[in-house]
Amino acid sequence: MLSTSETGPDYLPGVTPLPLDPEWWRGAVIYQIYPRSYQDSDGDGIGDLAGIADRLPHIARLGAEAIWISPFFTSPMKDFGYDVSDYCDVDPMFGTLADFDRVVATAHDLGLRVMIDLVLSHTSDRHPWFMESKQSRDNPRANWYVWAEPKADGSPPNNWLSVFGGSAWQWHPGREQYYLHNFLTSQPDLNLHDPEVQDALLDVVRFWLKRGVDGFRLDTINFYFADRYLRDNPPLPKEMRNDSIAPSVNPYNHQLHLFSKNQPENLEFLRRFRSELVPYGAAAVGEVGDAQRGLEIMAEYTSGGDKVQMCYPFELLQPSRATAPFIATAFDRLSRAAPDAWPCWSYSNHDTVRHFTRWNLSDEAARAYTTLLMCLRGSVCLYQGEELGFPEADVAFEDLQDPYGIAFWPEFKGRDGARTPMVWEPSNQAGGFSTGRPWLPVSPTHLPLSVASQDEDESSMLSHYRRAVAFRKAHQALRTGAQSPMLAAGNVVEFVRIGGGEQVFVAVNLGGTASTIAVPPGEWTVADPVLSVPVADGAAEVTLGPWQVCLMLKAG
Repeated sequence: MLSTSETGPDYLPGVTPLPLDPEWWRGAVIYQIYPRSYQDSDGDGIGDLAGIADRLPHIARLGAEAIWISPFFTSPMKDFGYDVSDYCDVDPMFGTLADFDRVVATAHDLGLRVMIDLVLSHTSDRHPWFMESKQSRDNPRANWYVWAEPKADGSPPNNWLSVFGGSAWQWHPGREQYYLHNFLTSQPDLNLHDPEVQDALLDVVRFWLKRGVDGFRLDTINFYFADRYLRDNPPLPKEMRNDSIAPSVNPYNHQLHLFSKNQPENLEFLRRFRSELVPYGAAAVGEVGDAQRGLEIMAEYTSGGDKVQMCYPFELLQPSRATAPFIATAFDRLSRAAPDAWPCWSYSNHDTVRHFTRWNLSDEAARAYTTLLMCLRGSVCLYQGEELGFPEADVAFEDLQDPYGIAFWPEFKGRDGARTPMVWEPSNQAGGFSTGRPWLPVSPTHLPLSVASQDEDESSMLSHYRRAVAFRKAHQALRTGAQSPMLAAGNVVEFVRIGGGEQVFVAVNLGGTASTIAVPPGEWTVADPVLSVPVADGAAEVTLGPWQVCLMLKAG
């Protein structure tokens, strides 16, 4: 079987790709679309691909350079598309392949690149691969999933736990074996130790590259391989537990997941995967789900130029607010692990409580964090509604759809509060999202924050996001430049970005009290008079009020 690296790009007829740029991803701003909740075009209350195509101009005006679309593949939807039953087709609730082709064509017309969410670690139990695998121990796909014998007493083969709670093993009476599921029991884990499984997954990659996609978001990238010897995970001391991956009430946090994920065999598979992207100039960003070693794993997966281009760890997705010392320490860890690693930073996504609520931010604080995000070395992901200042929605138990939240209610309310529909205009309870009843209720707190309400208001959160994104795009130093060691003095984090013949000095007060900082020596000028506090020419220091930012520019 020839890979695309040997044959060159092979687009389907009618596909019009954007100009080839192998480095387009470096420093890019990527906008995440949760398709169920972005725009409903047919009135059934569920967002769809046609709705995405219609609303892409909003993202282009925001200034983003790419979109990431969460799963829209054929699925029984027990985990809302992250349980795939056909990797190469669109679920009817979202439309058709022709609708997807329209999304790609419309995005490319607007200069937006398209990334799609690939779930390669597991499938739905309705996938034909699993339907065959479970039939016997000797069929052609018998080894395509992680099957294991019970212990002598009939209990699971080891102590591994599911991210969604309980054992990671499910008994199958037909084979008289257990199968591994790191998530729902209806999401059996693929066995990537089998070369045929790897080949089949790379066929999927090629299918979408030929349709014109510009890259992939790789779900649970560090879960692809499990320890081939199925060794027990060791316990995790209580003082080391972190609820950034699973809620604190979930026993998953009681283990150090040394053997159930993060295996070294993954590196060679990622090299195979990367070789498929090269001819198309495509890029990938991986989700590293690990509470203890996320930065170090990200460094392994993105360094060397032969694996994935980007990964996002959970450091800025954690429950506790990211303070100046915490951020400085995270960047120090990253630089020590691999100086050439390329992160993709985000504050919110479809799996976390929105950061406006999670960190209890005022509007001023949220603006400071946004400006900081646009100045960090790496690429950036924005989650739909973030640019409008959405807080987490309060979803009543009777309206919950997320099985994770239903299982752990009321201690953990699940992920639905971050997945409620976008609000485009405030004229009705659906906020312009749908003419029908939305699959999740539109939050009353979101209606006043609609796109239409903020669009022409220069003081709005949306305008701030547009300006901060534009500032990043205007300065090559911020997009692709080097970054000096990050310093934290009290609540202020400061650093310098260098590249493209310029230097940008960044200082952000991430606290509620004023702080005076020194201005670096040299001939600096204020880089943006709206985003930055004023600084007198030749001043040796500047005072930053609560949540204020200093942005200065000089040649060099």
